[in-house]
Formats: sequence, C-alpha cells, structure tokens
Amino acid sequence: QVQLVESGGGLVQPGGSLGLSCTASGSIFRFYAMGWYRQVPGKQRELVATITSGGITNYADSVKGRFTISRDNAKSTVYLRMNSLKPEDTAVYYCNAGPIIQVGRSGAYWGQGTQVTVSS
Repeated sequence: QVQLVESGGGLVQPGGSLGLSCTASGSIFRFYAMGWYRQVPGKQRELVATITSGGITNYADSVKGRFTISRDNAKSTVYLRMNSLKPEDTAVYYCNAGPIIQVGRSGAYWGQGTQVTVSS
C-alpha cells in the first residue's frame, strides 16, 4: 500500500511564498507520476501541477510561472514551491500518486491534505 504524508501548509500574506512536501512510502514511488491538487469548499478538486516519473512537469495556467513542482526519488518526496501567492490560491492542497496523472485522470493514492491560506 502507498501512503502519502503531506506537510508545509499554513498562513501566508499575498505575494508571499510557501513550500509543500509529500513523502510516499514504498519502493514504487520512482515509477509513479506525482501531482498536486487543490480544493475549496463547494468546488471540484483542481489539478495544479504534475511531474512524471522521468521529471517532466506540467502546470495549470492559473499557477504557471509562480509554482514549481519537483521530486527527489531518493527521498520518495515530491515538493510544491509556491511563489507570488494570491488569495485565490487559498485551498486544501492534496498530494496524488499514480501511473498517470492528467486532467480527468487522477492517481489512486492521496495525501490527507494540507491547508494553505493566503490572506492579509
């Protein structure tokens, strides 16, 4: 079983930065794509960024140029660096893992979620 544990959420002012981490159990990590989703009450979960097992990244237009996803296979960890944060970025952020992650196709494994609040 794959277990994902997230950390790094918190309160930040608009224009600030925050970093999220997600550590996965098991040796299967290096074969999986990883992704970050976010969700606010009353809305669907939104795919924010993905990274393939080979390190190819993709981003939602809303975060492109501001967020960076990366992974360290030796540590079985995926990161999300968030810069120039906006109030609209406020959400619960979820780590996701699976063979393929793309719009309309999430991985089977999820982290518990971590709250990111952007406010003055």
